[in-house]
Amino acid sequence: MSELAAYLQLGFHHITDLRGADHILFLLALAAIYRFRDWRECLWVATAFTVGHSFTLALAVTNVLTISPPLVEFLIPITIVATGIENLLVRDNVKPFATRRYRPVLAGAFGLVHGAGFANYLRSLFVDRIALPLFGFNVGIELGQICVLVLTFTAFILVDRMIALVQPVRLRAVTPVRTRAIAVSSMVLVVAARWAVERAPW
Repeated sequence: MSELAAYLQLGFHHITDLRGADHILFLLALAAIYRFRDWRECLWVATAFTVGHSFTLALAVTNVLTISPPLVEFLIPITIVATGIENLLVRDNVKPFATRRYRPVLAGAFGLVHGAGFANYLRSLFVDRIALPLFGFNVGIELGQICVLVLTFTAFILVDRMIALVQPVRLRAVTPVRTRAIAVSSMVLVVAARWAVERAPW
């Protein structure tokens, strides 16, 4: 296996491994508000996240930027909590203005935090060359994110149909997508808030 393929596989595995559930949970929070037809918008937001963490990752693994690992591990669930709260507060997230203007910026900013977490994992693996491993790792992460999002949207389609069938008539003013978004965001928020408390660096 080539060096590029090895790091690509490493990045893919790092995203899809359930032991790294914080990254999967963050993607779930990002995707919670979207319908299947909004997949391009969701992918753009996820790519902004990749760009953000790639930037921090490059700085951190080259020792240009040093961040306390306990602080990073605390901030990662904080980004998930913030995303969950944003999902609950902004009812019109699926509109183009919201998704194209501030959500990619939000995801990119949170990607900066997650990149520092990736760096703590990768720094010990780099020896001499950095560019190729960084490229391969980041491509692997992006491919992993796409796979997670495909599975997520497949599950969301099924959940939306189930909600539409069982939702009482008096609640039909709330769309199945919005009901699902509230449920998923609330679940994600509770789990991430617990992680944040457990990882508090004080």
